[in-house]
Amino acid sequence: MPDLSVKIGSLEMKTPVMVASGTFGYGPEYAGLVDLNKLGAMVVKGIALHPTKGNATPRTVEVPSGLINAIGLPNPGVEGFVDRYMPFLRGYDVPVIVNIWGTSVEDYVEVARRLDGVDGVHALEVNVSCPNIKEGSGVFGTDLDGFRRVVDGVRRATQLPMIPKLAPNVADIKVFARAAEEAGADGISLINSYPALSVDVAKRRPRLANVTGGLTGPAIHSIAVKLVWEAAAAVSIPVVGIGGITNSEEALEFLVVGASAVAVGTASFTHPNTALDVTDGIAAYLEAHGFSSVGELVGSMERL
Repeated sequence: MPDLSVKIGSLEMKTPVMVASGTFGYGPEYAGLVDLNKLGAMVVKGIALHPTKGNATPRTVEVPSGLINAIGLPNPGVEGFVDRYMPFLRGYDVPVIVNIWGTSVEDYVEVARRLDGVDGVHALEVNVSCPNIKEGSGVFGTDLDGFRRVVDGVRRATQLPMIPKLAPNVADIKVFARAAEEAGADGISLINSYPALSVDVAKRRPRLANVTGGLTGPAIHSIAVKLVWEAAAAVSIPVVGIGGITNSEEALEFLVVGASAVAVGTASFTHPNTALDVTDGIAAYLEAHGFSSVGELVGSMERL
């Protein structure tokens, strides 16, 4: 069988397929449906310094080829997460990547500091790009100076592999990718959800209580592939491709344009085993096309 293993800094994954933050809970939610040990990594829901309730409902609305959500990153806070969920997660042979966020640089730094050295935490995904938080996270993802300050601060606070998650709604994704690498990131992940709005025309009001939300699912897939292609060409660190993956062919697109790994998100809501099906499909493709490892496929797109 081809070698599916991937490394991002000191993070070692058995396969290149992880599950995206915000779509897989903290693990127990899917444990009865999915063999967690077969995942490349599990990226848990966003964790802040203190517990957060999230946005008012309704928080989600289905749209053609996608989902708009404005969940608002509800979470038990960093200490609550460690106490409540890490004992469960340590029982599985799968790397745990903690998605972290804050409303200030200091928040990010403190969350990273508290997770540094926690048994069972293997890496941090730095969420500087959520469009559903009115202050902090989403702003840092589109302001280059703020982005640099967050990534640099987190780097100084932790020895864990650090993976900033990039926003799609910037003028030049390459600039942010390079800034992450220069600040010491071990990899980057992209894209986060795309800012969107859905309107109930009968009532002439937004369908979400937050008014706007983040668009995910197949609708953003081709946008994500294009941005991953640009980012991967701009940096030498690994890239995690995220956006609208529903099958192995769509995951393979990310790998071919330069991603070293991928994350399955929205598809897990309707088909919990999507990540495992994608893994099997990638392995079958590598074998059928004579690749001995997934690394040989990364960035192999023909240049026209």
